[in-house]
Amino acid sequence: MDNFQKEIDERANLALSNKFELLLFRLGSDQRKGKSELFGINVFKLREIVPMPTITKAAGMKSPLLGMASIRDQFIPVIDLPAVAGCVPETGLNLLLVTEYARNTQAFAVESVENIVRLDWSQVHTAEAGIGGRNITSIACLDNDKQSNNLAMVLDVEQILYDIIPSVRGAEPEAQIARAFKFQPGAVAIVAEDSKVARQLLEQGLKSMGIPALMYNTGLEAWEKIKQMSQEAQAAGLPIRDKIALVLTDLEMPEMDGFTLTRNIKRDEILKQVPVVIHSSLSGSANEDHVRKVGADGYVAKFELNELSDVISSVLEAAG
Repeated sequence: MDNFQKEIDERANLALSNKFELLLFRLGSDQRKGKSELFGINVFKLREIVPMPTITKAAGMKSPLLGMASIRDQFIPVIDLPAVAGCVPETGLNLLLVTEYARNTQAFAVESVENIVRLDWSQVHTAEAGIGGRNITSIACLDNDKQSNNLAMVLDVEQILYDIIPSVRGAEPEAQIARAFKFQPGAVAIVAEDSKVARQLLEQGLKSMGIPALMYNTGLEAWEKIKQMSQEAQAAGLPIRDKIALVLTDLEMPEMDGFTLTRNIKRDEILKQVPVVIHSSLSGSANEDHVRKVGADGYVAKFELNELSDVISSVLEAAG
């Protein structure tokens, strides 16, 4: 039991050192490339892996939704992941990856699971346009050789769920959301988010709140811009809050994750005045504990834009 708890603690603490664990799995032969590609998902989002159970298909349910499965007395939707990715399983759909995203539970049917690898977020790079299409958010290099072909495609699960399951989209922003937020005229929100659909929703949401925003795909890109704006503020003799109203960041991102970005901001004598709100599909008490440890001012689950508005209002008010 002690070893088991030690393993859990060690895995949880990876999030505080810009590292994570990636579950590798296969979906079958890619219809365009004619070969089996390797895919990955963050272990933090994985609840369990189970053999394919009996699937109950509801009337009117269409691919890529396979139906509903009863797992531990909970009925959850099952998504045909090979169908989403354009793959054909060679041996069938054999396993379910049961995941938790944005306070929702769902299962992804896959052909096989390979193993779990421990990586630094610097080994994960934003997917170039055209690589894997709409549902690939990044490419993970599975060793330290940048020229290596030992790669895995990391799925943009937020995009997949947004397209398939309406309940994960959250409420549309209310009309009265555009209220008076307390920040300096000319200041902007810095947003770090690698998921395309989440980035679009955040951009629309912040616009409806009347908060101007600069959008970045990775934590590292956002950090470089934040440092630049800090230098500009110091050179002009201005408070940093005249430049940056707040930082809104995802947790899982290529190159630098949201935990590291937040810690970098809060350890800086000038930047620590800037409120940081974490907006993530990673839910659960363990992640919320990490949010507190790195000094974030607020935490909101995706895609709750009205809740996000309340949290932003609260942290801006508290920051003065």
